[in-house]
Amino acid sequence: MQKIRYALIGCGSMGREHIENIKALDATEVVALADPHPASREAARAITPGTPKVYENHHDLLGDAAFDALVISTPNHTHLGIVRDALRSTAHILIEKPLCTRVEDCLELVNLAQGREAIVWVAQEYRYMPPVAEMLRMAHAGAVGRVHQVAIREHREPFYPKVNDWNRFNANTGGTLVEKCCHYFNLMDLVLGERPLSVFASGAQRVNHLDESYGGRRPDILDSAYVVVEYPSGARAMLDLCMFAENSVDNEHITIVGDEGKLESLLPSMTLRYGRRADWGKREVWGQTASSGKGVSVRRVWDTSIKYMGNHFGASYVEHAKFADAIRQGRPPEVTLAEGLRAVATGVAAHRSIATNQVVAMADVLPANW
Repeated sequence: MQKIRYALIGCGSMGREHIENIKALDATEVVALADPHPASREAARAITPGTPKVYENHHDLLGDAAFDALVISTPNHTHLGIVRDALRSTAHILIEKPLCTRVEDCLELVNLAQGREAIVWVAQEYRYMPPVAEMLRMAHAGAVGRVHQVAIREHREPFYPKVNDWNRFNANTGGTLVEKCCHYFNLMDLVLGERPLSVFASGAQRVNHLDESYGGRRPDILDSAYVVVEYPSGARAMLDLCMFAENSVDNEHITIVGDEGKLESLLPSMTLRYGRRADWGKREVWGQTASSGKGVSVRRVWDTSIKYMGNHFGASYVEHAKFADAIRQGRPPEVTLAEGLRAVATGVAAHRSIATNQVVAMADVLPANW
């Protein structure tokens, strides 16, 4: 098997998560690390086998190290400059979500990458969580008929502390609906196979970080929101986000409803529920799915190929395995720069909707050809 040499720019918590996933793959090696924060560099060096080269900035790494694949997991607002520089290399690139904090920056990177031989993959690992991946497979195979509604609920804890508290401010993150929720907007597009038409949102900073101050600045990131996304076919998707709901049993709940049935994925219980409208009320179906009593099958879903569970239910491992396989087989990325752009654009539209209390057309956020 072709050995892949990895370099990593950004050694914070997500960067170290990437290192652990790469270590779990076959025929891989992390050969270079870069981060301006000494404690992050040392923490990453401590978990990396061998003797990787260590740099204080990405310019030195890009100019000196020899590698085949580059993982970028730095703060959101630094993505533009780092990816712009990285695209000049011949390496394959995996860039953490969100692609950038602004639509115009995402567009610049999409244009810069045109005609590039090596792949650029945007990390959107939620689609690879085992029950989510299975519900996607079933929905696309027609298990629920034509899909009309997608609902995603995340009720969770507040944002974790980050180096220099960068994630406490919209200017650095792009806003919570870009930073946290671009995963979900990408999932909505993937389920429906369409590009969003318009967005309406309501949200605010209600509970979290209200009494915090960093150098005299108070955090301005919202902690709760509802977002409705409409698609050209008339299908709709909805996000329900609450980041002061730590005591949720299943903090992530994804529902796909079609004209023939319904699918539900629940995390962290790794549960998948499935029922068909035609089976509702049939005693023989109740007997087969006694756990629900309403003709709904309930099962736990796991992918036995996952060698490292990590912080995302094994999804980051699956994504890394697919990224490595795409490199070796010469295949295109499964999550393109264009998808990363559209996920950011939906989040930007949602924030604009909150600010204006108006429905925001995606045509007012993205150029017509996107």
